[in-house]
Amino acid sequence: MPLVAVSELLWKADREGYAVGAFNANNMEIVQAIVKAAELENAPVIMQASQGALNYAGLCYITEMVKIAAESTHVPVALHLDHGTDFAQVVKCIRSGFTSVMYDGSKLPLEENIAMTKKVLEIARPIGVSVEAELGKIGGTEDHIHVSEREAMFTDPEEAKYFVEQTGVESLAVAIGTAHGQYKGEPKLDFERLAKIKELTRIPIVLHGSSGVPDESIRKAIELGVCKVNIDTNIREAFVGAMRKVIAEKPDEIDPRKILGPARDATVEIIREKIRIFGSSNKA
Repeated sequence: MPLVAVSELLWKADREGYAVGAFNANNMEIVQAIVKAAELENAPVIMQASQGALNYAGLCYITEMVKIAAESTHVPVALHLDHGTDFAQVVKCIRSGFTSVMYDGSKLPLEENIAMTKKVLEIARPIGVSVEAELGKIGGTEDHIHVSEREAMFTDPEEAKYFVEQTGVESLAVAIGTAHGQYKGEPKLDFERLAKIKELTRIPIVLHGSSGVPDESIRKAIELGVCKVNIDTNIREAFVGAMRKVIAEKPDEIDPRKILGPARDATVEIIREKIRIFGSSNKA
């Protein structure tokens, strides 16, 4: 089926009390793994690409691979720009066929973040492209975007309410204690803050930096209004781990398909596991 808008998936998830997995697609094998896992679980999925992934693979390659994957399956698939900080890049993704974009103005002063988010919405909304924004800084590193522990700050619920009222944005990524990359210890999420944000904004909430967050914490966050859960690090770990295993066991192997194939299979399994945790199995 054709690519769908993220907002279409998230509002359904919001009504029915589950979350849609947003999985970073960095190459062909990962794109294939995401759609296969979605088919096996009969689940909707969001394939997302960061600016780093687009610089690596090329905008047209990522777009066309995901379009082909979507057109060859019966499950709903959306294509989303993850952490777009460059307005020109956001526009290029919209023109290329992305059905959703994130404008990440979280490092900007509040009013500037609002103004830039509205500017993206003015372009995206008339052609049915969903827009996600971010308020509060999520610690860690996502490609070239780094937020230190000192800089990281939680999202203020009242500020979130004001932000949504001023922009009319369709989903909001919030900082409640998660971080990008691998955790050094177990993350502690501020569920009271999350509940208040959801109560005041009444829109789908997005949880970034979810790899490594305990399953029960993810489920609790979904109960409190999270409708989109981003997973990247766990995919990288599974993919590269499987590659390393093959190379260690068969150091003379030179066929990339025999190295990348098992990596793809491992990625399918981790994504299926996440889909079940998110409650989106059989929600296609």
